[in-house]
Amino acid sequence: MKAKAIFVGGTSSHAGKSWMTTAICRHLKQQGFRVAPFKAQNMSNNSFPCSGGGEIGRAQVAQAEACGLAPEPDMNPILLKPTSDQGSQVILNGKVFGNVAARDYYPLHNMLRDEAHNAYDRLSSRFEFIVIEGAGSIAEMNLKSRDVVNLSMASYADARGLLVSDIDRGGIFAAICGTLDLLTPRERTLIRSFVVNRFRGDRSLFEDGVQFLEQRTATPCLGVFPMASSILLDAEDGVSLDDVQHHGDSAIAVVRLPHISNFTDFRLLPCQWISRPPSNPVEWIILPGTKNTIADLDWLRQQGLADWIQNQHGNGAKILGVCGGYQMLGESIDDPNGVESSGPRSAEGLRLLPVRTILEKTKVTRVVSARTPQGHQFGAYEIHMGATTGDAGLPPFATLDDGVDGARKERVFGTYLHGALESPGVLRELFGIEVQALPSSIHYDRLADWFRASANLPLFQEIYL
Repeated sequence: MKAKAIFVGGTSSHAGKSWMTTAICRHLKQQGFRVAPFKAQNMSNNSFPCSGGGEIGRAQVAQAEACGLAPEPDMNPILLKPTSDQGSQVILNGKVFGNVAARDYYPLHNMLRDEAHNAYDRLSSRFEFIVIEGAGSIAEMNLKSRDVVNLSMASYADARGLLVSDIDRGGIFAAICGTLDLLTPRERTLIRSFVVNRFRGDRSLFEDGVQFLEQRTATPCLGVFPMASSILLDAEDGVSLDDVQHHGDSAIAVVRLPHISNFTDFRLLPCQWISRPPSNPVEWIILPGTKNTIADLDWLRQQGLADWIQNQHGNGAKILGVCGGYQMLGESIDDPNGVESSGPRSAEGLRLLPVRTILEKTKVTRVVSARTPQGHQFGAYEIHMGATTGDAGLPPFATLDDGVDGARKERVFGTYLHGALESPGVLRELFGIEVQALPSSIHYDRLADWFRASANLPLFQEIYL
């Protein structure tokens, strides 16, 4: 039996599609429905390993959790992880397909579309509802012939569509009216309602705006949804990094690498984000994960950050590298198979840890349980294509159930464990700071409350259920 499908599309990137999809998932779960999320194609370096193997986008992991489910590759069969401005690592059904240049990606369209449909069919056979998230704008005219994630997917699933637009960025009348005007008559029938997202202030002041939009588009408004900054959800991609709170006076500096990955690691950390050496001294410098370690190491040197990091360490600062950042702290990085580069390449590291890294074709994706030197237990995950080795006597960053992780030496810490800094206990032990982290379930419940408080629920019931 095929599930009912709700498609959540947007007038642009970062309009709130992931947020709305997660809210609807949680709402339906609370209503007693068996519901699952789906995004045919995602472009993000924020990912997470599935317990059964493979990786998917972090936003789909959050949506799965909101549904009370463990994430699985069928929820996000195609994941593009940018390695440069013109290329990405393609993850297909949770596994590495290969590095593909943009010009070579489009010829794969038919195969990828079929894989996405197969993944959707497998999910659809097991659930009552599938909430499908689109990507970017549903009216990307130059991409429509090769679309696998927006209205072609909605049509395949026979989904009823909801259009999301962000009023906070301005231009919402042009965004909603223009988007719908660009659709074909067949596509237009797929969009059953629209929402105005991220409204600040008194929503009653926008009633005439809603009336204009409904009359102009002949489409009902499902609701005007307020900005809800207190609800925390995992960010989907690098665009969301612009919205991360910046503590300019913090003694903890996180380097905003060009190909940064899994920046959700730092969502609990009061830090400043830097792209060049700051004027104020810092106590901690953090190098995050990256999808192109050697290229971002080159960038560090071009920005003057490599010398600055070494000088700061010499003056007493502590340095932490996570995943690719850990690799950068070592003596060398070798990419003999062109895993992240266009061909074989080697680079000298920052030489702050006596370790060496070789990038390998096989990708490690797993969830682990770890313990700090002071005995704090925490959950984490690994996503990397490098093997790092060093002196046997180096103290590890953490102890795992099946071995050890990372290394420590003279105020320098390196780890492959994403998610370690999402543990209040680890933050307390490393940085001496206290943070409060509400369970994710509470944020999902708050999100469902946010949806119900603003949505026209009878209209939602009529159109989508």
